[in-house]
Amino acid sequence: MKARMGVGAAYAAGLALIGLGLGGVAADVPVARWAAWFAGAAVLHDGVLVPAVLLAGLATGRLPGPYRRIARAALIIGGCVTAIALPLVLGYGRRADEPSRLPLPYGRNLALVLAAITAVAAAAAAARLIAGRRGRER
Repeated sequence: MKARMGVGAAYAAGLALIGLGLGGVAADVPVARWAAWFAGAAVLHDGVLVPAVLLAGLATGRLPGPYRRIARAALIIGGCVTAIALPLVLGYGRRADEPSRLPLPYGRNLALVLAAITAVAAAAAAARLIAGRRGRER
């Protein structure tokens, strides 16, 4: 019973935050700009993200079952991180007369994050391989 009340409270809080956000969008953003952003997000999702996920699934289809999920998760997470970081890496918004805008080496940082994702996926695959070998020895 307490768990249901907690879930209900979380839903209520989430709906309240959604309402607050929608109220802010309605008050501060012109409808045409909001509609263009929403349409662009839908097109990018359906035209870029979904095909990329399907290609990741197709590319990893021949991997053994225990490693397939790990590889797919790493590819999807890496793709989403890249999609978010790409405007920074490409320097959109950078101005020569304002060096404090976008001052970091975003390309290097993206490479480091992708390397960390790869390392975690490799460690998870190695742990699964070791656990599988130990299970067969017993």
